Amino acid sequence: MSLERLFRGTGLRIIALLAAFTIWLGVTSERREQKFDRSYLVPIALVGVPRDVIVLDPVEDTIAVRLRGPLQALRSLSSQNLEIALDMRDAKPGTLRVLIRPQALNVPPNIEILSLEPASVSFRLEARRNKHVAIRPFFVGEPPEGLAYRAESVLVEPRTALVSGPSSAIREIDGVFTDRIVLTGRGQSFRQSVGVVSDVPAVRVLEPQSAVVTVEIAPPPPKPEPEKPKVRSRTKSKSTSSKGGNS
Repeated sequence: MSLERLFRGTGLRIIALLAAFTIWLGVTSERREQKFDRSYLVPIALVGVPRDVIVLDPVEDTIAVRLRGPLQALRSLSSQNLEIALDMRDAKPGTLRVLIRPQALNVPPNIEILSLEPASVSFRLEARRNKHVAIRPFFVGEPPEGLAYRAESVLVEPRTALVSGPSSAIREIDGVFTDRIVLTGRGQSFRQSVGVVSDVPAVRVLEPQSAVVTVEIAPPPPKPEPEKPKVRSRTKSKSTSSKGGNS
């Protein structure tokens, strides 16, 4: 075996030993590194909620999580890069209680999950329903003195909107409103495009997103003159009285 081949083989062995030593040193130093505990408020994400189901009760916004691990690793975590994902693919109308499992939290392998509080969340689900309801204009203020708008002549196009929400709310709702329409200072008839909104938080407007409202501004109709009291004739009564006296 030539010296050149011997030194070449020896050099490769030295490089391999140095690489193995570096890896071993990194692993053992991480194991020897002091562990720290730190608490976080981790947001909840509902994943895969069926389209025909609506979550009604307020869900816990965050879960208090206590973690243990190397200080540098803990410092790299925050509410922005941590999340608890709850699988809702099998959710059905009714009351649902979901356990918060450690596997739902996305943490690095060198981080240990010590506790989750609360350990479960409960909320109520309802079936989603759609319905057509009337669009009502929302007026603010009054026209100038001497003028008025004729409520019976107000025209809304289109007249109805399609809304969607939980079945209990959809049963009760019979209309939605436009954004406010200011009448103050309006001296003549006008048309205005305004948004269509629902005042029920769980109900949203699917379509249309806006409507055109036509308002007629004119002097109020004259008040009808009061009827004059009818004068009752007393001629007949007098003649009757006279006849009675003669008899």
